[in-house]
Amino acid sequence: VLLEESGGGLVQAGASLRLSCAASGRTFSSFAVAWFRQAPGKEREGVSCITATNVTFYTDSMKGRFTISRDSAKNTVYLQMDNLKPEDTAVYYCAADTICKRDPSNFHYWGQGTQVTVFS
Repeated sequence: VLLEESGGGLVQAGASLRLSCAASGRTFSSFAVAWFRQAPGKEREGVSCITATNVTFYTDSMKGRFTISRDSAKNTVYLQMDNLKPEDTAVYYCAADTICKRDPSNFHYWGQGTQVTVFS
């Protein structure tokens, strides 16, 4: 499975962005797909995950601001990010595997990442 993220950018605090993770090579619908992010000098952290049956999980600090969703017809998973804060600045990656997991090292497939920068 090849994953490609898009939708990152430079935005002011309070703005919204929608990230996309498009898959090619295999049908995406049978995979769990997660979003991780990594800020400079920090470890990669989990943001959200959606299972093959569309059950969703969120890291507590992102609940209520971020929404993960899947469009199986487009083989794409989205991350809607609202009320962005400067601390959300990071490279955002999507990853896919059989189930949702906390540890990023357990995900087999990764995209190249998309930069999100939030200024105050």
